[in-house]
This record gives sequence, structure tokens and C-alpha cells, in this order.
Amino acid sequence: MRIALVSLFIGVMLLALSLPVMAQQSKKVSRIGVLTPAVVPAPWIDAFRQGLRELGFVEGKNIILEIRGGKTTKPDRFSDLAAELVRLKVDIIVAGGTDAVHAVKEATSTIPIVMRYDRDPIRSGVVASLARPGGNITGLASITLDISGKRFELLAEAVPGVKRIAVLTWSQNFAAGKSTVYKELEAVARALGVKLQVLVALDPATIDKAFLAMKTAHAQALIVMPSSRYIQYREHIIKHATKNRVPTIYFQKIFVENGGLMSYAPDFADEFRRVAIYVDKILKGAKPGDLPVEQPTKFELVINLKTAKGLGLKIPAHLLMGAHKVIE
Repeated sequence: MRIALVSLFIGVMLLALSLPVMAQQSKKVSRIGVLTPAVVPAPWIDAFRQGLRELGFVEGKNIILEIRGGKTTKPDRFSDLAAELVRLKVDIIVAGGTDAVHAVKEATSTIPIVMRYDRDPIRSGVVASLARPGGNITGLASITLDISGKRFELLAEAVPGVKRIAVLTWSQNFAAGKSTVYKELEAVARALGVKLQVLVALDPATIDKAFLAMKTAHAQALIVMPSSRYIQYREHIIKHATKNRVPTIYFQKIFVENGGLMSYAPDFADEFRRVAIYVDKILKGAKPGDLPVEQPTKFELVINLKTAKGLGLKIPAHLLMGAHKVIE
């Protein structure tokens, strides 16, 4: 009996001693790396944080965000920042934007990556398929093929009688007419009787040359294609568009909030709230390669009426009624 009591006592003591250790393990703080495009403030970071809070995450208690990127970050710095997040041994990396996604993909093949991608991730070699991406990457990707055509149509409606629309792109493949997006725009332009002028620009100097070429060719409006570089140089682009009185449609509403004419884009706040859901699933044990890549479900049309008046444009009433936000 005495031996049994001693054994029971020892067992109870061992259990008591193990409880703090078990509690400590259950309170593991997850470290999430975030590589963000060159935007300050970053509204999608706020949306991501909100999504995390809705799922029960509290910064400093059960999750820590290591945020890299921002206004002073040039796209060619993303590789260094991605490598820094890998050295920190974060549990997951969230990558916003095309350049950021490619940088983290090159930096690690083992740390789970949740992306918010601006292009077709299959054609770009980021994932094997949407349903089963494989590897260590999943998330959301804007590959809705008709979104560029929709921008073209909206711009043509805002500028009655337009005969030539320029397209600002970073991609040589687009300029060569090899991309599906170019073919989509070409089809819409042909249907509307509008000529396309494709201009490639990667930095402020080539952006200057592009606007000069537009002026020489008498382009009457401009579509700016998605690029982290253009986010970085958005003030430069908007300045040229205003100075040259060129009605322009952009791929993010931040351009319009900074003085651009209009934008048509996925609801990025909604997308980054959804990114938080991926993070939650992966932290609970899901493999990125087994989580399907999602596409945008919500889109926003934003119009700056003050800019329109400065350009001498009267935006049609049906566009204003259909806009999600009108800046006056």
C-alpha cells in the first residue's frame, strides 16, 4: 500500500510539473513575415490584421508580424527583404504583389507562402494548378481575363469619341503582342474602333519617354497595367497624366486617391482578409500545396470627380451610379 501511495504521489507531482510546460507549448507565438508593395499607408496590411483578429489572433500574444517593404522600398530590394524574412525563420510568409511573390519564391522552398498575386500564377510558374498548387505556395491571384478589357471599356465610356488609347506596361511580351491580356485588349479595341499604342516603362526615365511618345502619337487616354514598380512611381505617373491632360485608368484605387482619374480593381481589403484565412489554416496544420488558389470575387470602380473636372471631362451618370467610391 505504501509503495502504491508513493507511486501515486510521484505521478501527481510529475503531472503538476508538466502542466506549466504544456501550457507554455500551447501558447506558442507564431511569427508571420509580410513582404508588402511600396505603399504607405498600406491599407491591405490593416485589412490583413483585421482578418487575423476575426480569427482570434492577437499581435504580441499569439502572433507576431514581421513586416518588410513600404514607400521607400524599390522592387529590386525585394530579394534582400525576402532573404531577411527567411533568416528570421518565420512560420509563414505573406507576399503582396507580383515582385514580392517572385522574391519569396526564390528565397525559400520550405517556408509556407501565402500570396496575393497580380497575374496568372500558372503561366508564371508560381504554382502547378489552381486546384492543387503543390509546393509551398498558395493564396489569391487576379487572373480574371476580362478585367483589362473592362478597364478599356470604362475608359472609353469616360472619354467619348476616343480614337487612340495608350497602354503603359513593364512587359516586353505584352509589347510584342504575345500575352493573353494584350489579345484581350486588342479585341476590345477592335470592337470599339479604337487604336492601341503600347509603351514599355520600368522607371521614371522611361515613364517620361512614354508620355512623350503618347503626346507625339496623339494618344487621348491611358491604361496603366498592374506593376509594383508603377505603385512605387505612382506620383510620377499621375503628375505626367495631369500635366499632359491624359485621362487614365489604373489598377488600384490608391492612384485615384492620390489624384488619378479612375480605377477598376479587385477589392484588395477583402482579398487580404481572405489571406488571413489561409494563414490560419496553415498554422493549424494544412499544407499550402493542398489549399486551392482563389480568384477575386469583389471589384471596385473608383472615380475622382475633381480630376475629371480638371481634365474637362463630364463622367457619364451611369458610371458615377455604378462607382463604389466617388472622390469630389
